[in-house]
Amino acid sequence: MTGVPEGQAADEGPWASYVAAAQRLDAVRRAASSAAGEQAATLQAAQQELASVRARLAPQRARLVQDLGVPVATLAVRPDERALAAQAVATGPETILAALRQARSTADAADAAMIGPGPAAPWRPWARNLLVYGPFAAAVLIVQIVLYLIAPSGSLPTYALLCGLSMPLLAFGLGWLTIGFVYGGGPVKVDRTPIVGAIACLTPVLLTCMGVGLLAFIR
Repeated sequence: MTGVPEGQAADEGPWASYVAAAQRLDAVRRAASSAAGEQAATLQAAQQELASVRARLAPQRARLVQDLGVPVATLAVRPDERALAAQAVATGPETILAALRQARSTADAADAAMIGPGPAAPWRPWARNLLVYGPFAAAVLIVQIVLYLIAPSGSLPTYALLCGLSMPLLAFGLGWLTIGFVYGGGPVKVDRTPIVGAIACLTPVLLTCMGVGLLAFIR
Protein backbone atom coordinates (compact mmCIF):
# COMPACT_ATOMS: atom_id res chain seq x y z
CA MET A 1 0.00 0.00 0.00
CA THR A 2 1.56 3.29 -1.06
CA GLY A 3 -1.23 5.55 0.06
CA VAL A 4 -1.64 7.03 -3.50
CA PRO A 5 -4.77 6.24 -5.43
CA GLU A 6 -4.23 4.14 -8.50
CA GLY A 7 -5.96 6.69 -10.78
CA GLN A 8 -3.74 9.54 -9.59
CA ALA A 9 -0.57 7.47 -10.11
CA ALA A 10 -1.72 6.65 -13.60
CA ASP A 11 -2.30 10.33 -14.32
CA GLU A 12 1.13 11.41 -13.05
CA GLY A 13 2.98 9.29 -15.61
CA PRO A 14 1.74 11.09 -18.78
CA TRP A 15 1.85 14.47 -17.01
CA ALA A 16 5.48 14.02 -16.01
CA SER A 17 6.35 13.02 -19.57
CA TYR A 18 4.56 16.09 -20.88
CA VAL A 19 6.38 18.41 -18.46
CA ALA A 20 9.75 16.88 -19.36
CA ALA A 21 9.02 17.24 -23.08
CA ALA A 22 7.95 20.86 -22.57
CA GLN A 23 11.15 21.60 -20.69
CA ARG A 24 13.25 20.05 -23.43
CA LEU A 25 11.33 22.02 -26.06
CA ASP A 26 11.88 25.24 -24.12
CA ALA A 27 15.60 24.51 -23.85
CA VAL A 28 15.78 23.90 -27.60
CA ARG A 29 13.83 27.12 -28.24
CA ARG A 30 16.16 29.11 -26.00
CA ALA A 31 19.23 27.64 -27.68
CA ALA A 32 17.82 28.37 -31.13
CA SER A 33 16.93 31.92 -30.09
CA SER A 34 20.42 32.49 -28.69
CA ALA A 35 22.04 31.08 -31.82
CA ALA A 36 19.81 33.23 -34.01
CA GLY A 37 20.72 36.31 -31.96
CA GLU A 38 24.43 35.57 -32.21
CA GLN A 39 24.12 34.96 -35.93
CA ALA A 40 22.23 38.24 -36.39
CA ALA A 41 24.91 40.12 -34.43
CA THR A 42 27.63 38.47 -36.50
CA LEU A 43 25.87 39.38 -39.74
CA GLN A 44 25.47 42.98 -38.59
CA ALA A 45 29.15 43.18 -37.68
CA ALA A 46 30.04 41.64 -41.05
CA GLN A 47 27.95 44.27 -42.85
CA GLN A 48 29.74 47.03 -40.97
CA GLU A 49 33.13 45.52 -41.80
CA LEU A 50 32.11 45.22 -45.45
CA ALA A 51 31.13 48.90 -45.57
CA SER A 52 34.44 49.85 -43.93
CA VAL A 53 36.46 47.76 -46.38
CA ARG A 54 34.63 49.24 -49.37
CA ALA A 55 35.22 52.75 -48.04
CA ARG A 56 38.95 52.02 -47.73
CA LEU A 57 39.32 50.34 -51.12
CA ALA A 58 37.62 53.06 -53.17
CA PRO A 59 40.25 55.81 -52.58
CA GLN A 60 43.06 53.29 -52.88
CA ARG A 61 41.77 52.20 -56.27
CA ALA A 62 41.44 55.82 -57.41
CA ARG A 63 44.98 56.64 -56.32
CA LEU A 64 46.44 53.57 -57.98
CA VAL A 65 44.71 54.37 -61.27
CA GLN A 66 45.00 58.17 -61.33
CA ASP A 67 48.24 58.90 -59.49
CA LEU A 68 50.33 55.80 -60.06
CA GLY A 69 49.03 54.85 -63.51
CA VAL A 70 48.06 51.27 -62.66
CA PRO A 71 45.84 49.79 -65.41
CA VAL A 72 42.24 49.22 -64.37
CA ALA A 73 42.31 45.70 -65.81
CA THR A 74 44.97 44.63 -63.32
CA LEU A 75 42.72 45.65 -60.42
CA ALA A 76 39.74 43.58 -61.58
CA VAL A 77 38.97 40.41 -59.64
CA ARG A 78 39.90 37.27 -61.55
CA PRO A 79 37.55 34.27 -61.62
CA ASP A 80 39.95 32.07 -59.67
CA GLU A 81 40.28 34.73 -56.96
CA ARG A 82 36.50 35.05 -56.77
CA ALA A 83 36.10 31.27 -56.44
CA LEU A 84 38.77 31.10 -53.74
CA ALA A 85 37.09 33.89 -51.76
CA ALA A 86 33.68 32.21 -52.05
CA GLN A 87 35.15 28.94 -50.81
CA ALA A 88 36.81 30.69 -47.87
CA VAL A 89 33.54 32.25 -46.61
CA ALA A 90 31.23 29.33 -47.31
CA THR A 91 31.32 27.92 -43.77
CA GLY A 92 29.23 30.60 -42.05
CA PRO A 93 28.93 34.18 -40.82
CA GLU A 94 31.86 33.83 -38.42
CA THR A 95 34.19 32.96 -41.28
CA ILE A 96 32.84 35.86 -43.33
CA LEU A 97 33.44 38.27 -40.45
CA ALA A 98 36.98 36.98 -39.94
CA ALA A 99 37.74 37.32 -43.66
CA LEU A 100 36.40 40.88 -43.73
CA ARG A 101 38.47 41.83 -40.69
CA GLN A 102 41.54 40.40 -42.38
CA ALA A 103 40.70 42.41 -45.50
CA ARG A 104 40.39 45.58 -43.41
CA SER A 105 43.79 44.90 -41.82
CA THR A 106 45.27 44.49 -45.29
CA ALA A 107 43.65 47.76 -46.39
CA ASP A 108 45.11 49.50 -43.33
CA ALA A 109 48.57 48.22 -44.20
CA ALA A 110 48.12 49.39 -47.79
CA ASP A 111 47.06 52.85 -46.57
CA ALA A 112 50.14 53.05 -44.37
CA ALA A 113 52.35 52.08 -47.30
CA MET A 114 50.72 54.54 -49.71
CA ILE A 115 50.40 57.47 -47.31
CA GLY A 116 53.79 56.93 -45.71
CA PRO A 117 56.93 58.66 -46.90
CA GLY A 118 57.78 57.86 -50.46
CA PRO A 119 61.20 57.57 -52.01
CA ALA A 120 63.39 60.58 -51.51
CA ALA A 121 63.43 62.99 -54.41
CA PRO A 122 66.75 63.16 -56.26
CA TRP A 123 68.95 66.13 -55.54
CA ARG A 124 69.20 68.90 -58.05
CA PRO A 125 72.49 68.77 -59.97
CA TRP A 126 73.81 72.08 -58.64
CA ALA A 127 73.12 71.12 -55.00
CA ARG A 128 74.62 67.67 -55.51
CA ASN A 129 77.73 69.08 -57.18
CA LEU A 130 78.26 71.62 -54.42
CA LEU A 131 79.00 68.67 -52.15
CA VAL A 132 82.00 68.01 -54.41
CA TYR A 133 83.11 71.51 -55.37
CA GLY A 134 82.65 72.80 -51.82
CA PRO A 135 85.37 70.71 -50.09
CA PHE A 136 87.89 71.53 -52.84
CA ALA A 137 87.06 75.22 -52.52
CA ALA A 138 87.48 75.00 -48.74
CA ALA A 139 90.89 73.37 -49.26
CA VAL A 140 91.89 76.27 -51.52
CA LEU A 141 90.86 78.77 -48.86
CA ILE A 142 92.83 76.95 -46.16
CA VAL A 143 95.96 76.77 -48.32
CA GLN A 144 95.72 80.45 -49.18
CA ILE A 145 95.39 81.42 -45.52
CA VAL A 146 98.38 79.26 -44.59
CA LEU A 147 100.49 80.71 -47.40
CA TYR A 148 99.53 84.22 -46.39
CA LEU A 149 100.62 83.55 -42.82
CA ILE A 150 103.97 81.91 -43.65
CA ALA A 151 104.95 83.83 -46.79
CA PRO A 152 107.51 86.64 -46.46
CA SER A 153 106.07 90.09 -46.76
CA GLY A 154 107.97 90.90 -49.95
CA SER A 155 106.87 87.78 -51.81
CA LEU A 156 103.18 88.07 -50.94
CA PRO A 157 102.08 89.40 -54.37
CA THR A 158 103.85 86.51 -56.09
CA TYR A 159 102.19 83.91 -53.87
CA ALA A 160 98.84 85.62 -54.27
CA LEU A 161 99.16 85.59 -58.06
CA LEU A 162 100.20 81.94 -58.22
CA CYS A 163 97.54 80.75 -55.78
CA GLY A 164 94.85 82.98 -57.22
CA LEU A 165 95.33 81.53 -60.71
CA SER A 166 96.39 77.95 -60.19
CA MET A 167 94.58 76.66 -57.13
CA PRO A 168 91.01 77.53 -58.20
CA LEU A 169 91.68 75.88 -61.56
CA LEU A 170 93.08 72.82 -59.79
CA ALA A 171 90.07 72.65 -57.45
CA PHE A 172 87.66 73.01 -60.38
CA GLY A 173 89.41 70.27 -62.34
CA LEU A 174 89.44 67.89 -59.39
CA GLY A 175 85.77 68.58 -58.75
CA TRP A 176 84.94 68.01 -62.41
CA LEU A 177 86.71 64.65 -62.41
CA THR A 178 85.22 63.60 -59.07
CA ILE A 179 81.65 64.32 -60.21
CA GLY A 180 82.17 62.25 -63.33
CA PHE A 181 83.66 59.41 -61.30
CA VAL A 182 80.97 59.37 -58.59
CA TYR A 183 77.80 60.21 -60.52
CA GLY A 184 78.75 59.20 -64.05
CA GLY A 185 78.62 55.84 -65.73
CA GLY A 186 74.88 55.86 -66.40
CA PRO A 187 73.02 56.11 -69.69
CA VAL A 188 72.39 59.83 -69.12
CA LYS A 189 75.26 62.29 -69.28
CA VAL A 190 76.01 63.72 -65.86
CA ASP A 191 75.47 67.45 -65.40
CA ARG A 192 78.61 68.94 -63.84
CA THR A 193 77.15 72.49 -63.57
CA PRO A 194 80.41 74.26 -64.52
CA ILE A 195 79.10 77.72 -63.60
CA VAL A 196 78.32 76.61 -60.06
CA GLY A 197 81.72 74.93 -59.84
CA ALA A 198 83.54 78.04 -61.07
CA ILE A 199 81.75 80.26 -58.57
CA ALA A 200 82.46 77.85 -55.73
CA CYS A 201 86.15 77.53 -56.60
CA LEU A 202 86.68 81.28 -57.10
CA THR A 203 84.94 82.22 -53.86
CA PRO A 204 88.05 81.46 -51.71
CA VAL A 205 90.12 83.81 -53.87
CA LEU A 206 87.57 86.58 -53.42
CA LEU A 207 87.43 85.97 -49.68
CA THR A 208 91.22 86.03 -49.43
CA CYS A 209 91.45 89.27 -51.39
CA MET A 210 88.79 90.85 -49.22
CA GLY A 211 90.59 89.70 -46.08
CA VAL A 212 93.97 91.01 -47.24
CA GLY A 213 92.45 94.31 -48.27
CA LEU A 214 90.66 94.66 -44.95
CA LEU A 215 93.87 93.96 -43.01
CA ALA A 216 95.79 96.46 -45.13
CA PHE A 217 93.09 99.06 -44.52
CA ILE A 218 93.15 98.47 -40.77
CA ARG A 219 96.93 98.66 -40.57
